[in-house]
Amino acid sequence: MTSTPLALVTGASSGIGTAIAHALGPTHRLLLGGRDKTALDAVAAAVPDAAPWQVDLTDPTKVAEAVENITELDVLVHSAGIAALGSIEQAGVEDWRASFEINVTAVAELTRQLLPALRAAHGHVVVINSGAGYNARPGWGPYAASKFALRAFADALRAEEEPAGLRVTSVYPGRTATPMQQAIVADEGRDYDPDRFLRPESVAHAVAQAVTATPDAHPTEITLRPMA
Repeated sequence: MTSTPLALVTGASSGIGTAIAHALGPTHRLLLGGRDKTALDAVAAAVPDAAPWQVDLTDPTKVAEAVENITELDVLVHSAGIAALGSIEQAGVEDWRASFEINVTAVAELTRQLLPALRAAHGHVVVINSGAGYNARPGWGPYAASKFALRAFADALRAEEEPAGLRVTSVYPGRTATPMQQAIVADEGRDYDPDRFLRPESVAHAVAQAVTATPDAHPTEITLRPMA
């Protein structure tokens, strides 16, 4: 009997990550990654066969301990991230360091530590990037730079691991109605209207389609933009 595939979703406590957990719930066992145990417990209670996976992704030692018993992993979704905005003049060194540590380095290290489990399952890595991974706007320097780097990471991983049967998909959503987006809009001094943005569920649907693609297909990049 074939076992239900296992997926690990980071950033699962809110926004796009939560939506992805719900989208994969009918087809996968889930590990819900994040720092907020209360929020993770609430998502796990609402999704079949899901368990919290609370870990600080910026601590390699804690990550190593958390992945120690994961011997096969079918899907790894990187949805955790931060948006540190500001002009080049305004952004300090800590803004740059935090952007790269969380949006790039933590992604690379978690993937590296899980590669044996992903290879064992001929698995699939999904990287939630951003439209900022292709276009750098004024005031978005640290965030866009980290997302450009994240695109390079996913491209390199794909080139290295595709011969071993590993699929890597980068997803580039436009601005999405999440708590992070609400904070960004507030920083921009505008009124927040979620109807102007993509729904998290729309991004999650695209992720679910990618990870359930037939074995002959490698969905390398998915770009989504709001209709409005």
